[in-house]
Amino acid sequence: MQPADFNVNRLNHVAWRCRDAEETRAFYEDVLGLPLAHVVREDRVPSTGEESSFAHLFFQMRDGSYVAFFDLGDGQGAADPTTPAWVNHLAMSVGSLDELERARQRLLGAGVEVLGIVDHHWLKSIYFHDPNGLRLELSYQVGGADALAEFSRKAHATLTQWTADKAGAGQ
Repeated sequence: MQPADFNVNRLNHVAWRCRDAEETRAFYEDVLGLPLAHVVREDRVPSTGEESSFAHLFFQMRDGSYVAFFDLGDGQGAADPTTPAWVNHLAMSVGSLDELERARQRLLGAGVEVLGIVDHHWLKSIYFHDPNGLRLELSYQVGGADALAEFSRKAHATLTQWTADKAGAGQ
């Protein structure tokens, strides 16, 4: 495969459905400290032309990327009952272990159930859910460039083995 003739530089935004825009704003802005940066209100989906009223909220992270949500006005959230709760999640970084612990304490103080700090050896993380049932992870990378280079070196071989094992199991 030829290298792409363009660069994907960073996350712009990831978007999910939320059950209530204000409830979501209160969590992301007041609890996590991500400022509400933009809200789009439309009655037609710009990409498809479908008629659908929605509010599209954007919360800005320090690096300039966003976490975004669609409130379709029907009180339904994004949780999919066929997917294990730990699979779909958004992981965001903090700047130190101390910040990770402060975030954990803040979440606990807001009545949010928090799992961890979980030691992944190269990353330490806490896990929790937003009001929509979306799983979030805050993490701090403790492994340095050598660990990341080793992961990269092994990535294709690990994926090849996974694919072969899955095929052998008849999946």
